[in-house]
Amino acid sequence: MTDARPSVVAIGGGHGTAVTLKAARRYAGLLTGIVSVADDGGSSGRLRELLNVVALGDIRKCLVALAEEDSALAAAFERRYDVGELAGHALGNLILLGLIDVTGDLVQGVREAASLLGARGDVLPATTEPVVLKAESAQGTVAGQVAVMGTGDLWAVSLVPDDARPPPLAVERILEAQQIVIGPGSLFTSVLAAVSVHGIAEAVAQSDAQVIYVCNLRPQVPETEGYDVGAHVAALARHNVTVDVVVCDSIQGMGIGSTDVPVRDVPLTGENRLVHSPAKLAEALSGLLA
Repeated sequence: MTDARPSVVAIGGGHGTAVTLKAARRYAGLLTGIVSVADDGGSSGRLRELLNVVALGDIRKCLVALAEEDSALAAAFERRYDVGELAGHALGNLILLGLIDVTGDLVQGVREAASLLGARGDVLPATTEPVVLKAESAQGTVAGQVAVMGTGDLWAVSLVPDDARPPPLAVERILEAQQIVIGPGSLFTSVLAAVSVHGIAEAVAQSDAQVIYVCNLRPQVPETEGYDVGAHVAALARHNVTVDVVVCDSIQGMGIGSTDVPVRDVPLTGENRLVHSPAKLAEALSGLLA
């Protein structure tokens, strides 16, 4: 029997895309997260340096978002050690690393982790090879996600190597999607780090899907200090991403500014005003499809 619910793709980084996946699982049929792997800080950065693997932390967060909320294994994936040689490492990163080693393939290793977690949906890396995020700013060129995150007056980001490609399944899911949700998350170091992979923005442009940008609740200092919704949309356009509509919650501190793109300004937080509510976001996103 064919699932009549919409096929949804979420693109971005860890925390933000995890929230989108939690929201979309409430109304989506086939659900796919396409996640940046450019992080070079924390546990992910240490594993990258030691073993020359892609950053696994954002993939882990999105896998956990697709697991059942009361899953003990999902909670264990997020367990972070604080003593000894494992200090700072999340257990899920180490499990992912082991599964990738055993299968000999990044995408297959992540799929095995999803199966273990009983994840309702798929998580795919934006690219399957280690990449370095590079940014152009008023201060010049900055390399490395952590360094870019600490820089203001950013203009554009790109990846090294510049020929890094997405897995074929990621492009396939984008082209088949009925709704593509970009964000929320750090604009340059999560969202644009994912869409800068050669082939992703192109697939979004070719897709017949409804393309939605979920804006952050407030500017992120210094990365997007002084930004409003219009500035976010302009930054996406500089990276060849055109969206059909923006979802935001301006009362939380993000001004709308000037943009030709339709903006749906609705309440998106619950008791915790610092983060998007999956339930409120699901209502907004599913309502746009209807």
